[in-house]
Amino acid sequence: MNEVTIIGLDLAKNIFQAHGAGADGSVIFRRKLSRVQLLKFMGEQPPCVVAMEACASAHHWGRAIGDLGHDIRLIPPAYVKPFVKRQKNDMADAEAIAEAASRPTMRFVAVKSEAQQAMAMVYRTRDLLVRQRTQTINALRAHLAEQGIVAPAGPAHVGRLAAVIDGDDDALPVAVRDLARLHLDQIAGLSGKIADLDADLRRAAGTNDTARRLTTIPGVGPITAAAITTFAPPMETFSKGRDFAAWVGLTPRQHSSGGKERLGRTSKMGQRDIRRLLIIGAVAVVRWAARKGAPEGSWLARMLERKPKMLVAVALANRMARTAWALMRKGEDYRDPAMATA
Repeated sequence: MNEVTIIGLDLAKNIFQAHGAGADGSVIFRRKLSRVQLLKFMGEQPPCVVAMEACASAHHWGRAIGDLGHDIRLIPPAYVKPFVKRQKNDMADAEAIAEAASRPTMRFVAVKSEAQQAMAMVYRTRDLLVRQRTQTINALRAHLAEQGIVAPAGPAHVGRLAAVIDGDDDALPVAVRDLARLHLDQIAGLSGKIADLDADLRRAAGTNDTARRLTTIPGVGPITAAAITTFAPPMETFSKGRDFAAWVGLTPRQHSSGGKERLGRTSKMGQRDIRRLLIIGAVAVVRWAARKGAPEGSWLARMLERKPKMLVAVALANRMARTAWALMRKGEDYRDPAMATA
Protein backbone atom coordinates (compact mmCIF):
# COMPACT_ATOMS: atom_id res chain seq x y z
CA MET A 1 0.00 0.00 0.00
CA ASN A 2 1.34 3.43 -0.91
CA GLU A 3 2.18 5.87 1.86
CA VAL A 4 0.38 9.19 1.91
CA THR A 5 2.59 12.04 0.67
CA ILE A 6 0.05 14.86 0.40
CA ILE A 7 -3.21 15.61 2.19
CA GLY A 8 -5.71 18.05 0.77
CA LEU A 9 -7.80 19.56 3.56
CA ASP A 10 -11.05 21.39 2.87
CA LEU A 11 -11.64 23.73 5.82
CA ALA A 12 -14.96 24.61 7.41
CA LYS A 13 -16.34 25.63 10.79
CA ASN A 14 -17.13 22.18 12.16
CA ILE A 15 -16.75 19.46 9.49
CA PHE A 16 -13.48 19.05 7.55
CA GLN A 17 -12.83 16.86 4.52
CA ALA A 18 -9.40 15.27 4.10
CA HIS A 19 -8.09 13.72 0.89
CA GLY A 20 -4.88 11.68 1.16
CA ALA A 21 -2.88 10.92 -1.98
CA GLY A 22 0.26 8.95 -2.67
CA ALA A 23 3.35 10.00 -4.59
CA ASP A 24 1.77 8.73 -7.83
CA GLY A 25 -1.47 10.63 -7.20
CA SER A 26 -3.46 7.58 -6.18
CA VAL A 27 -6.14 7.97 -3.52
CA ILE A 28 -5.03 6.67 -0.11
CA PHE A 29 -8.02 7.83 1.93
CA ARG A 30 -11.01 10.15 1.99
CA ARG A 31 -12.07 11.13 5.49
CA LYS A 32 -14.67 13.43 6.96
CA LEU A 33 -13.47 14.83 10.29
CA SER A 34 -15.04 16.90 13.03
CA ARG A 35 -13.27 19.89 14.53
CA VAL A 36 -12.33 17.82 17.60
CA GLN A 37 -10.93 14.94 15.52
CA LEU A 38 -8.82 16.99 13.10
CA LEU A 39 -5.58 17.50 15.05
CA LYS A 40 -5.66 13.96 16.47
CA PHE A 41 -6.03 12.51 12.98
CA MET A 42 -3.25 14.72 11.57
CA GLY A 43 -0.96 13.72 14.42
CA GLU A 44 -1.39 10.07 13.45
CA GLN A 45 -0.29 10.66 9.85
CA PRO A 46 3.36 10.46 8.77
CA PRO A 47 5.01 13.83 8.07
CA CYS A 48 3.79 14.95 4.66
CA VAL A 49 2.52 17.95 2.72
CA VAL A 50 -0.80 19.28 4.02
CA ALA A 51 -2.47 21.66 1.60
CA MET A 52 -5.36 24.02 2.33
CA GLU A 53 -7.04 26.94 0.64
CA ALA A 54 -5.88 30.30 2.00
CA CYS A 55 -9.27 31.17 3.45
CA ALA A 56 -10.71 31.97 6.88
CA SER A 57 -8.90 30.16 9.73
CA ALA A 58 -6.30 28.71 7.31
CA HIS A 59 -3.36 30.40 9.06
CA HIS A 60 -4.53 29.12 12.47
CA TRP A 61 -4.82 25.55 11.23
CA GLY A 62 -1.58 25.94 9.29
CA ARG A 63 0.31 26.78 12.49
CA ALA A 64 -1.41 24.04 14.51
CA ILE A 65 -0.87 21.29 11.92
CA GLY A 66 2.63 22.55 11.15
CA ASP A 67 3.55 22.04 14.80
CA LEU A 68 2.80 18.33 14.28
CA GLY A 69 5.67 18.10 11.78
CA HIS A 70 3.78 18.50 8.51
CA ASP A 71 4.78 20.76 5.61
CA ILE A 72 1.97 23.33 5.22
CA ARG A 73 0.97 24.69 1.80
CA LEU A 74 -1.71 27.37 1.52
CA ILE A 75 -3.12 27.93 -1.96
CA PRO A 76 -5.19 30.92 -3.19
CA PRO A 77 -8.73 29.61 -3.82
CA ALA A 78 -8.68 30.94 -7.40
CA TYR A 79 -5.82 28.53 -8.18
CA VAL A 80 -7.74 25.55 -6.81
CA LYS A 81 -10.97 26.09 -8.75
CA PRO A 82 -9.64 24.80 -12.13
CA PHE A 83 -8.88 21.42 -10.52
CA VAL A 84 -12.45 20.82 -9.27
CA LYS A 85 -14.04 18.02 -11.31
CA ARG A 86 -17.66 18.50 -12.31
CA GLN A 87 -19.84 19.03 -9.23
CA LYS A 88 -18.59 21.09 -6.29
CA ASN A 89 -18.72 19.43 -2.89
CA ASP A 90 -16.38 18.98 0.08
CA MET A 91 -14.90 15.74 -1.26
CA ALA A 92 -14.23 17.23 -4.69
CA ASP A 93 -12.76 20.37 -3.13
CA ALA A 94 -10.34 18.38 -0.94
CA GLU A 95 -9.21 16.34 -3.94
CA ALA A 96 -8.74 19.50 -6.01
CA ILE A 97 -6.63 21.07 -3.24
CA ALA A 98 -4.35 18.03 -3.15
CA GLU A 99 -4.09 18.02 -6.94
CA ALA A 100 -3.31 21.74 -7.12
CA ALA A 101 -0.66 21.51 -4.39
CA SER A 102 1.13 18.73 -6.28
CA ARG A 103 1.76 20.97 -9.30
CA PRO A 104 5.47 21.99 -9.44
CA THR A 105 4.66 25.53 -10.61
CA MET A 106 1.91 26.23 -8.06
CA ARG A 107 2.17 29.43 -6.01
CA PHE A 108 1.58 29.29 -2.28
CA VAL A 109 0.71 31.72 0.51
CA ALA A 110 3.07 32.00 3.47
CA VAL A 111 1.57 31.04 6.84
CA LYS A 112 1.24 34.13 9.01
CA SER A 113 2.36 34.19 12.63
CA GLU A 114 0.06 35.18 15.49
CA ALA A 115 1.87 38.52 15.76
CA GLN A 116 1.30 39.23 12.06
CA GLN A 117 -2.39 38.41 12.37
CA ALA A 118 -2.67 40.65 15.43
CA MET A 119 -1.16 43.55 13.48
CA ALA A 120 -3.44 42.75 10.57
CA MET A 121 -6.41 43.04 12.93
CA VAL A 122 -5.18 46.47 14.08
CA TYR A 123 -4.94 47.66 10.49
CA ARG A 124 -8.27 46.16 9.40
CA THR A 125 -10.03 47.56 12.49
CA ARG A 126 -8.67 51.02 11.70
CA ASP A 127 -9.82 50.63 8.10
CA LEU A 128 -13.32 49.68 9.27
CA LEU A 129 -13.54 52.67 11.62
CA VAL A 130 -12.38 55.04 8.87
CA ARG A 131 -15.13 53.73 6.58
CA GLN A 132 -17.73 54.10 9.32
CA ARG A 133 -16.60 57.67 10.01
CA THR A 134 -16.81 58.51 6.32
CA GLN A 135 -20.31 57.04 6.13
CA THR A 136 -21.43 59.04 9.17
CA ILE A 137 -19.96 62.28 7.83
CA ASN A 138 -21.64 61.77 4.46
CA ALA A 139 -24.95 60.97 6.16
CA LEU A 140 -24.72 64.18 8.20
CA ARG A 141 -23.84 66.24 5.13
CA ALA A 142 -26.78 64.74 3.25
CA HIS A 143 -29.26 65.43 6.04
CA LEU A 144 -28.09 69.03 6.44
CA ALA A 145 -28.11 69.58 2.69
CA GLU A 146 -31.86 68.99 2.88
CA GLN A 147 -31.94 71.96 5.25
CA GLY A 148 -29.96 74.15 2.87
CA ILE A 149 -26.59 73.75 4.64
CA VAL A 150 -23.71 72.40 2.57
CA ALA A 151 -20.07 71.67 3.33
CA PRO A 152 -17.21 69.99 1.44
CA ALA A 153 -16.54 66.30 1.94
CA GLY A 154 -14.00 65.04 4.43
CA PRO A 155 -13.45 65.10 8.19
CA ALA A 156 -11.55 68.40 7.97
CA HIS A 157 -14.82 70.23 7.27
CA VAL A 158 -16.97 68.69 10.02
CA GLY A 159 -16.24 71.73 12.19
CA ARG A 160 -18.11 73.92 9.72
CA LEU A 161 -21.22 71.79 10.13
CA ALA A 162 -20.79 71.67 13.92
CA ALA A 163 -20.72 75.48 14.04
CA VAL A 164 -24.07 75.64 12.28
CA ILE A 165 -25.59 72.90 14.43
CA ASP A 166 -24.53 74.59 17.67
CA GLY A 167 -25.37 78.09 16.42
CA ASP A 168 -27.77 80.38 18.25
CA ASP A 169 -29.93 81.19 15.23
CA ASP A 170 -33.06 79.32 14.18
CA ALA A 171 -31.57 77.95 10.95
CA LEU A 172 -32.35 74.37 11.96
CA PRO A 173 -35.38 72.73 13.60
CA VAL A 174 -34.82 71.42 17.12
CA ALA A 175 -35.28 67.78 16.03
CA VAL A 176 -32.65 68.18 13.30
CA ARG A 177 -30.19 69.72 15.78
CA ASP A 178 -30.62 66.87 18.24
CA LEU A 179 -30.15 64.18 15.61
CA ALA A 180 -27.22 66.03 14.05
CA ARG A 181 -25.48 66.12 17.45
CA LEU A 182 -25.83 62.32 17.58
CA HIS A 183 -23.93 62.19 14.30
CA LEU A 184 -21.27 64.57 15.65
CA ASP A 185 -20.83 62.48 18.78
CA GLN A 186 -20.45 59.36 16.65
CA ILE A 187 -17.87 61.08 14.42
CA ALA A 188 -15.90 62.34 17.44
CA GLY A 189 -15.88 58.87 19.02
CA LEU A 190 -14.70 57.22 15.82
CA SER A 191 -12.01 59.88 15.32
CA GLY A 192 -10.68 59.24 18.82
CA LYS A 193 -10.50 55.48 18.25
CA ILE A 194 -8.79 55.99 14.87
CA ALA A 195 -6.23 58.27 16.50
CA ASP A 196 -5.49 55.61 19.12
CA LEU A 197 -4.97 52.95 16.45
CA ASP A 198 -2.78 55.35 14.44
CA ALA A 199 -0.62 55.78 17.55
CA ASP A 200 -0.38 51.99 17.93
CA LEU A 201 0.73 51.62 14.30
CA ARG A 202 3.31 54.38 14.68
CA ARG A 203 4.72 52.75 17.80
CA ALA A 204 4.89 49.40 16.02
CA ALA A 205 6.65 51.00 13.04
CA GLY A 206 9.11 52.71 15.37
CA THR A 207 10.08 49.49 17.16
CA ASN A 208 10.24 47.34 14.00
CA ASP A 209 13.51 47.93 12.15
CA THR A 210 12.05 46.83 8.80
CA ALA A 211 9.07 49.15 9.13
CA ARG A 212 11.32 52.03 10.19
CA ARG A 213 13.48 51.40 7.13
CA LEU A 214 10.44 51.49 4.85
CA THR A 215 9.35 54.88 6.21
CA THR A 216 12.51 56.41 4.71
CA ILE A 217 10.92 55.97 1.26
CA PRO A 218 9.14 59.18 0.12
CA GLY A 219 5.39 58.57 0.30
CA VAL A 220 5.59 55.65 2.75
CA GLY A 221 4.38 56.42 6.27
CA PRO A 222 4.00 54.27 9.39
CA ILE A 223 0.63 52.86 8.33
CA THR A 224 1.88 51.81 4.90
CA ALA A 225 5.05 50.36 6.42
CA ALA A 226 2.99 48.40 8.96
CA ALA A 227 0.76 47.06 6.16
CA ILE A 228 3.76 45.89 4.10
CA THR A 229 5.42 44.12 7.02
CA THR A 230 2.10 42.55 8.04
CA PHE A 231 0.54 41.44 4.76
CA ALA A 232 3.55 40.81 2.51
CA PRO A 233 5.24 37.39 2.48
CA PRO A 234 9.01 37.11 3.03
CA MET A 235 10.82 39.10 0.36
CA GLU A 236 12.90 36.01 -0.47
CA THR A 237 9.71 34.77 -2.15
CA PHE A 238 10.30 37.24 -4.99
CA SER A 239 13.38 37.06 -7.20
CA LYS A 240 13.17 40.75 -8.12
CA GLY A 241 11.29 43.93 -7.26
CA ARG A 242 9.05 43.66 -10.31
CA ASP A 243 7.68 40.36 -9.01
CA PHE A 244 6.73 42.04 -5.73
CA ALA A 245 5.08 44.94 -7.59
CA ALA A 246 3.11 42.41 -9.65
CA TRP A 247 2.09 40.56 -6.47
CA VAL A 248 0.80 43.83 -5.01
CA GLY A 249 -1.21 44.43 -8.21
CA LEU A 250 0.60 47.43 -9.70
CA THR A 251 1.22 46.03 -13.17
CA PRO A 252 -0.90 46.30 -16.36
CA ARG A 253 -3.41 43.61 -17.21
CA GLN A 254 -2.27 41.63 -20.24
CA HIS A 255 -4.38 40.70 -23.26
CA SER A 256 -1.47 39.32 -25.26
CA SER A 257 -1.79 36.63 -27.91
CA GLY A 258 0.03 35.43 -31.00
CA GLY A 259 3.24 37.18 -30.04
CA LYS A 260 1.51 40.57 -29.83
CA GLU A 261 1.65 42.26 -26.44
CA ARG A 262 -1.47 44.17 -25.44
CA LEU A 263 -1.34 45.86 -22.05
CA GLY A 264 -4.45 47.27 -20.38
CA ARG A 265 -5.14 49.09 -17.14
CA THR A 266 -3.70 48.20 -13.76
CA SER A 267 -4.79 44.65 -13.02
CA LYS A 268 -5.72 45.08 -9.31
CA MET A 269 -5.11 41.33 -9.00
CA GLY A 270 -3.01 41.59 -5.86
CA GLN A 271 -2.87 42.71 -2.24
CA ARG A 272 -5.40 45.53 -2.21
CA ASP A 273 -4.43 47.00 1.17
CA ILE A 274 -0.79 47.57 0.27
CA ARG A 275 -1.69 48.68 -3.27
CA ARG A 276 -4.16 51.28 -2.05
CA LEU A 277 -1.78 52.70 0.55
CA LEU A 278 1.11 52.88 -1.93
CA ILE A 279 -1.09 54.72 -4.44
CA ILE A 280 -2.32 57.14 -1.75
CA GLY A 281 1.29 57.86 -0.78
CA ALA A 282 2.29 58.26 -4.43
CA VAL A 283 -0.59 60.69 -5.02
CA ALA A 284 0.66 62.79 -2.08
CA VAL A 285 4.19 62.86 -3.55
CA VAL A 286 2.89 63.78 -7.02
CA ARG A 287 0.72 66.59 -5.64
CA TRP A 288 3.65 67.95 -3.65
CA ALA A 289 5.91 67.79 -6.72
CA ALA A 290 3.27 69.47 -8.90
CA ARG A 291 2.96 72.30 -6.38
CA LYS A 292 6.59 72.71 -5.27
CA GLY A 293 8.34 71.31 -8.31
CA ALA A 294 10.13 67.98 -8.73
CA PRO A 295 13.96 67.91 -8.86
CA GLU A 296 15.08 68.98 -12.31
CA GLY A 297 15.93 66.07 -14.56
CA SER A 298 14.44 63.47 -12.22
CA TRP A 299 12.18 60.64 -13.34
CA LEU A 300 9.21 62.29 -11.64
CA ALA A 301 9.81 65.65 -13.35
CA ARG A 302 10.02 64.03 -16.78
CA MET A 303 6.87 61.98 -16.17
CA LEU A 304 4.85 64.99 -14.98
CA GLU A 305 5.79 66.87 -18.13
CA ARG A 306 4.17 64.35 -20.46
CA LYS A 307 1.73 62.17 -18.48
CA PRO A 308 -1.48 62.72 -16.46
CA LYS A 309 -0.94 63.01 -12.71
CA MET A 310 -2.93 59.90 -11.79
CA LEU A 311 -1.00 57.78 -14.26
CA VAL A 312 2.24 59.14 -12.81
CA ALA A 313 1.02 58.30 -9.30
CA VAL A 314 0.34 54.65 -10.20
CA ALA A 315 3.73 54.38 -11.93
CA LEU A 316 5.37 55.93 -8.87
CA ALA A 317 3.55 53.45 -6.61
CA ASN A 318 5.06 50.66 -8.72
CA ARG A 319 8.53 52.14 -8.18
CA MET A 320 7.84 52.47 -4.46
CA ALA A 321 6.92 48.78 -4.28
CA ARG A 322 10.15 47.80 -6.03
CA THR A 323 12.12 50.09 -3.73
CA ALA A 324 10.48 48.52 -0.68
CA TRP A 325 11.50 45.08 -1.94
CA ALA A 326 15.12 46.22 -2.40
CA LEU A 327 15.32 47.79 1.07
CA MET A 328 13.86 44.72 2.76
CA ARG A 329 16.13 42.34 0.86
CA LYS A 330 19.31 44.35 1.41
CA GLY A 331 18.53 45.67 4.89
CA GLU A 332 19.36 49.27 3.94
CA ASP A 333 17.73 52.69 4.28
CA TYR A 334 16.55 54.74 1.34
CA ARG A 335 19.58 56.89 0.62
CA ASP A 336 18.18 59.46 -1.82
CA PRO A 337 15.26 61.56 -0.46
CA ALA A 338 14.83 63.17 -3.90
CA MET A 339 13.11 61.12 -6.57
CA ALA A 340 15.64 58.82 -8.18
CA THR A 341 16.52 59.44 -11.79
CA ALA A 342 15.93 56.71 -14.33
